[in-house]
Amino acid sequence: MSLDIYGLVLLIGLFFFICIGFPISFTLITLGVLFGYIGLGAKVFYLMTLSFFGTMMDTVLAAVALFTFMGCILESAGLMERLFRAVLLMAGRIRGSLYITTIFSATLFAAATGIVGASVTIIGLMAAPVMKKHGYQTGLSAGTICAGGTLGILIPPSVMLVVMGPTFQVSVARLYAAAILPGLLLASLYIGYTMMRVILQPELGPPLPDKDLDVPKSYVWREFIFGLIPVTTLILACLGSIVTGLATPTEGAALGCLGAVVVTAANGRLSLRIIKEAAFRTAETTSMVMILLGASTFMGVVFSSMGTPRLIAETLLAFDLPAWVFIAGILIVCFILGWPLEWVPIVVVIVPIFLPILERIDINMIWFSIILAVTLQTCWLSPPVALSAYYLKAIMPEWELFDIYKGMMPFMGVQVLAVAILCTFPEIVLWLPNYIFG
Repeated sequence: MSLDIYGLVLLIGLFFFICIGFPISFTLITLGVLFGYIGLGAKVFYLMTLSFFGTMMDTVLAAVALFTFMGCILESAGLMERLFRAVLLMAGRIRGSLYITTIFSATLFAAATGIVGASVTIIGLMAAPVMKKHGYQTGLSAGTICAGGTLGILIPPSVMLVVMGPTFQVSVARLYAAAILPGLLLASLYIGYTMMRVILQPELGPPLPDKDLDVPKSYVWREFIFGLIPVTTLILACLGSIVTGLATPTEGAALGCLGAVVVTAANGRLSLRIIKEAAFRTAETTSMVMILLGASTFMGVVFSSMGTPRLIAETLLAFDLPAWVFIAGILIVCFILGWPLEWVPIVVVIVPIFLPILERIDINMIWFSIILAVTLQTCWLSPPVALSAYYLKAIMPEWELFDIYKGMMPFMGVQVLAVAILCTFPEIVLWLPNYIFG
């Protein structure tokens, strides 16, 4: 049996063992060693060593740990609660004000953390009880919280974009610049959809009663300023230094960590317990991501050494289909695999299989990376898994899971619309990185 056919058997075995519930990292390593030894001999062990050491020593990937720590610290700062309350008091007399406030806060918090689980949890804790108190519909409320929280996977400092950079051989700084406008586009579409629903069905978003809004304007502005300025300053310092090229992603992330600690301390929330919890969660999350990255890189090296990606590319390209068919096919495959799999194996194992095809049809990898990120973001809202629903269910157990799912489905449609817009108008993705970097 030829090596490229061995690679196909390896790919089938990988999907089989993952689907029956084997841990992804150990599946990747075991199958990589087994099939690599059969096809490549003893040099597979050298490939494994090189792959793991190369992954662990990549300085760009250090930003994964630093951004995670920054997000964990900012969760405890209490700034988002102050900002959420101030914006709600400002917009409270508008129908659907809670939807606007939730998405605005979620967008800003996504730009400060880049972690979906943290965003959904924090936004849910702030918004869900208030929405329930004022009679907002459960489904639309849940969909708004979950959709807003998933912006953390796209808007910088997205950890996924940090991983995409080295994997797809593109600049992380350019990816960050490219993700800003699509992220704002999604947030605008979310607001547009919720406001359209409120216009058609006013009972879905009643204005807040006057007694809840009867507070001094000085208090509202103080809460707004103290909630907004520290977060936006941190975002501008951290992401601005990366996007403008003044700092590498790792250096910008380190600056963000320092800023998060200072901001939390200035707000009177910093303690040794918070630092210990943030460090533990950072180690836990980073270890999971890095072992997956190391195992996925090793699997990818073995798979490529067998020549199977070239075989797949040549076979598919022989059909002489339009470029958009290949792109749509890859996105659909990644969307379906996003139900049972984390984004890490999809980005570093599945997508590299199709990289030879993308190179042959001359696709801009920065544009494709952002389109893929938006597609994988949709998986967080897609039953039967939809992890965002479980994060929200954990903090609002009285909300039925069916109602949460039902509320998220229209936002999936909004996501699909966003993908279509970005495919039709790629300048939305490419204008800012081209403007900044040329």
